Amino acid sequence: MIKLTHLGGEEFILNADLIRYVEARPDTFITLAGDDHVVVEESLDEVLRRAIDYQRSKHMIPMTCAGAGF
Repeated sequence: MIKLTHLGGEEFILNADLIRYVEARPDTFITLAGDDHVVVEESLDEVLRRAIDYQRSKHMIPMTCAGAGF
């Protein structure tokens, strides 16, 4: 999940796994799975950085196996 800002200034959380692509039009235009669209204040590069950081963080969280004795 990444925190972004709508053009009106309202912050929201986006599931970065749903991002299909990001464009600078000149506003940053995000197309999601299912062809939903979101326009945000952050630059294309900033959305990319946050999405990459999110993906990296998913793999840093220790995995636990409930009931497996680990």
